[in-house]
Amino acid sequence: MSFAAHVVVMLKPGIADPQGQTIERALPALGYEGVTEVRVGKHIELRLDADDAEDATRRVNQMCERLLANPVIESYEVSVR
Repeated sequence: MSFAAHVVVMLKPGIADPQGQTIERALPALGYEGVTEVRVGKHIELRLDADDAEDATRRVNQMCERLLANPVIESYEVSVR
């Protein structure tokens, strides 16, 4: 069976996010006041063949641990359909 997987990778709380900070500082110059705590992450979409949704989720979690995320400083959420 073929499954679509979506992965959202974000820096863990407490880890500096220079890209988010740059965006947060730039938004007021564009007229967007009152925006705080901007964090930037990654959204990864992929399709994979697996026996069932549980197997697909397990395999995508392995991919995250080994390549798609840095578990030391990033957290991730996996959604499989």
